[in-house]
Amino acid sequence: MGTNYYSIPKVEHLERKKEKLIEEIRNLDVSDASLCEDNFRVEESGDRWDRLSPWDRFIEDNSVHLGKRSSGWKFCWNFHDNKYYSNKEELLEYIRSRRVVNEYGEELNPNEFIEMALNWDGIVADEEYMIKNHSWMSNPSDYVDKEIDGLRVSSSTDFC
Repeated sequence: MGTNYYSIPKVEHLERKKEKLIEEIRNLDVSDASLCEDNFRVEESGDRWDRLSPWDRFIEDNSVHLGKRSSGWKFCWNFHDNKYYSNKEELLEYIRSRRVVNEYGEELNPNEFIEMALNWDGIVADEEYMIKNHSWMSNPSDYVDKEIDGLRVSSSTDFC
């Protein structure tokens, strides 16, 4: 059992996004049957399947999984294939620029979260550990945690 942590925008940022959403909704041409049929995906770039609705844009990147704390394991970070940050310095800057919430909806002070996560110690799923303890898997080395600037980083981006 573990606890997942997420980065969410500051209230001021969400307020600005909300005002933009309201304006975009006001400007929707609700008489356009093709827009209605397409769930009001009005994003101009991309093909028909990649377009976003105003709501899609509003919620995009609001909740970003930072990582997971589990008893007995070193804190495991999620680097999202370097989408938001690619090293420890960028990660910490990103965390401090937003808010932190756990999977139970409890908000944490970003600096206190960072201190907890950096000091949470335990097992690392390195290649030796995975081969020794997961020999039943077809390719246990495919699931080896990465190390970036001394941080345990999941080899997967989908491990909530």
